[in-house]
Amino acid sequence: MNLAAETNENLAHISNVLIYSAMAVYLLAFFAHMAEWLFGSRSKVARTAAALTPATAEEGAAAGPAVTVKSAKGGTAVLERPKVVTRTAAGSRGDVPDGPGASGGDEQGDLYGRIAVSLTVLAFLVEFGGVLTRALSVQRAPWGNMYEFNITFSTVAVGVYLGLMLLKKNVRWLGLPLVTTVLLDLGLAVTVLYTASDQLVPALHSYWLWIHVSTAIFCGAVFYVGGVAALLYLFKDSYETKLMKGGKPGTFATSVMERLPSSASLDKFSYRVNAAVFPLWTFTIVAGAIWAGDAWGRYWGWDPKEVWSFITWVAFACYLHARATAGWKGRKAAYLALIAFGCWLFNYYGVNIFVTGKHSYAGV
Repeated sequence: MNLAAETNENLAHISNVLIYSAMAVYLLAFFAHMAEWLFGSRSKVARTAAALTPATAEEGAAAGPAVTVKSAKGGTAVLERPKVVTRTAAGSRGDVPDGPGASGGDEQGDLYGRIAVSLTVLAFLVEFGGVLTRALSVQRAPWGNMYEFNITFSTVAVGVYLGLMLLKKNVRWLGLPLVTTVLLDLGLAVTVLYTASDQLVPALHSYWLWIHVSTAIFCGAVFYVGGVAALLYLFKDSYETKLMKGGKPGTFATSVMERLPSSASLDKFSYRVNAAVFPLWTFTIVAGAIWAGDAWGRYWGWDPKEVWSFITWVAFACYLHARATAGWKGRKAAYLALIAFGCWLFNYYGVNIFVTGKHSYAGV
């Protein structure tokens, strides 16, 4: 790589314009997702409530009227039809169905959803263009500081979401929290964390920059998806528990919760994505240690970034171990998953902003 390469100011300016343009399109996608959740039909999404609300006597006797027959002695006898219970009894989850994934179940709700996804795809392409031109402006990997890390991270997070949709996964429910987070992330990047396009210190001019940091960004994006699923699980589990106990959630809560997958599906989804990316996070730490050996002459020096990367690894390892061996599922597992993701977030933001160490290059 040419260490004397100069910054191409035109490409750097184009990158900034593309990032701001992506934010504008993401904002339109946010409004489209909100329209999907608010204006989609609410009459076709009450499957969870139907499965968990305690059955009533009127519903149990809905099989039809009683049959009257004459006996051999001239009398009459009333034969009652067996009661048919149409909903799961209180206190048992039964086979709780998934919600429609944010689609309201009608043409209007589905139209808003398709518009939202289309706008998200457009914003992703524009933002990817911003990341690419940022890289071309300095002829290096576009993650040399926190600003570049943020715009790349949000791009990869959206890419993971769209990739899951291409795999025919019902993850449209992830669209609204994802777009909201991306807007906050980019807003923070262009205001607080912005750093002008520039060359890096010699220690970072290594092929390990491409390997180590790219895997860290991808792992963070997948951990984010698992964290959102774990958080939504807690809300959906509370909703289902309230229904089981005979409670009646508010209209707004019902409209939102019924569009999510069941709590069991969210719990399983969070576990699968975290388990799938955990080996890559292990590789990320190993790759960082190898790079440290080349750059600083030691593989491990208890630098704050190294310490919190290892703490994050331990937190996710505890989560996966508890799921696989101790049989932890549900709320306990969700809390562990959120704690582990919180460790990753602190490693991402807290260490870079508040702690000084060998990873502190170019400010933030």
